[in-house]
This record gives sequence, structure tokens and C-alpha cells, in this order.
Amino acid sequence: MAGMRERRARRRAEKAIAAEAEAVRQAALDEKYMKVAMTQAQKAAELGEVPIGCVIVHEEKIIGRGYNRRNTDKSTLSHAEITAIRKASKVIGDWRLEDCTLYVTLEPCQMCAGAIVQARIPRVVMGCMNPKAGCAGSILNILEMKEFNHQVDVTRGVCEEACSKLLKDFFAGLRKRLKTGGTETAG
Repeated sequence: MAGMRERRARRRAEKAIAAEAEAVRQAALDEKYMKVAMTQAQKAAELGEVPIGCVIVHEEKIIGRGYNRRNTDKSTLSHAEITAIRKASKVIGDWRLEDCTLYVTLEPCQMCAGAIVQARIPRVVMGCMNPKAGCAGSILNILEMKEFNHQVDVTRGVCEEACSKLLKDFFAGLRKRLKTGGTETAG
């Protein structure tokens, strides 16, 4: 009897250690891919766009990249997430991105959150929240609504300070340019 209890306790301990190791591995991957999304956001900033970047990962391989290009493309649809979803769908050959993870530097808006749900993306990793327009927990939480036929597992706050700093620096620079008579605008 005591031997059986010891074996069960040992199995539970081994499972807990394995789960912890997997959590550490996943956290390292999340940080790695968020840094790639931040590189995409920097591309947007270089165009004078609000610096938002996104990557979609399938089997630890990036299959879709995107960054904000609304002003450049003169299109409401040119959000980082929409671009990345479009590219990933071409790679997969399907609109369903069921085995993918989407990494985005800023909490998705209602359009992007809806597209994520529609694409059946099972997991989203976000950098920082968007208290004025976010629809993954700030204003609404479209990604985790039980009323939809698909819910998303959401991880928030990965590289949060760095993602937030990209946005703060961009808007500080924009305010400075506007104050000194610059003509650039951001979306």
C-alpha cells in the first residue's frame, strides 16, 4: 500500500516537473516570437504608421507576418493581424489556422479580434493592452466570448514594457512633430 502511494506521488511530481519545464519552454518561445512581432512593428514606425506588428507561428515556424499600413495603403483593413492572417492562410492553404499561434504587439481591435475568431486561431499572445480600442479584454473580449463557436486561449503581457515603449515613443515623436509644425499624421 505504501509503495503504491509512493509511486503515485512520484508520478504526480514528475508530471508537475514536466509541466513546469513546458511552461518555461513556452514562455521562452513566446518572448522569441514577440520580439519578431516587435521588429514588424518597427517597420510600421519607419513608414510613419502606428507601430503594431504581428506574426503567426505554425509548428515553431513563422508563416505569416504583418505590420500596420493603414495610412500607407489608405485602407482600414491594413492592420498587422489581417495582413498576417492573409499570408498564413496562403501558406497553410486554408482559411482555418487551427494549429497556429498569433503574436501581436498590441491588443487587437474588434475587426482583428473577429478575424482571429473566424480563422479559428487557437492561441493569441499579446504584448500590451489597448484601453481605448482593445477587444481582447480591455473594452470587449471577443476572443474569449462563450457565445461564439470558437474561443481563443489568450496570453497577455509578453514583452509588455518594450511593446508599450514602441507606442509611447511613436506618439511622443508625433506630438513633437505636430507641435513644431510637422505635417505627418498617424492612424
